[in-house]
Amino acid sequence: MTMFSKLKQIKDMRNQAKSIQGTLAQEHVEATAAWGKVKLTMNGNQEVESVNIDPELLKSEKKSELEGGVKEAVNDAVKKVQKIMATKIRQQGGLEKFGLK
Repeated sequence: MTMFSKLKQIKDMRNQAKSIQGTLAQEHVEATAAWGKVKLTMNGNQEVESVNIDPELLKSEKKSELEGGVKEAVNDAVKKVQKIMATKIRQQGGLEKFGLK
């Protein structure tokens, strides 16, 4: 493989990554934790778009419950987005065409 073909391959990978990133920005997941008292929405680029916390958890004695709920909701949303990312990458031909597995 010549240097020029490798450069073209890198450019193609970059274009595919931008395309996937644009597609993922359109995806949204919702996650809940702490028995529905913590809710968040995340887009496909793993950016948290909204967080909703039940006022009951804002009491100082509920601090650890709130912290655990936020952590659980974020982790759940990230896992959901990762599944979507894997699906979208496979749908767009995957990374195998660039020699990556």
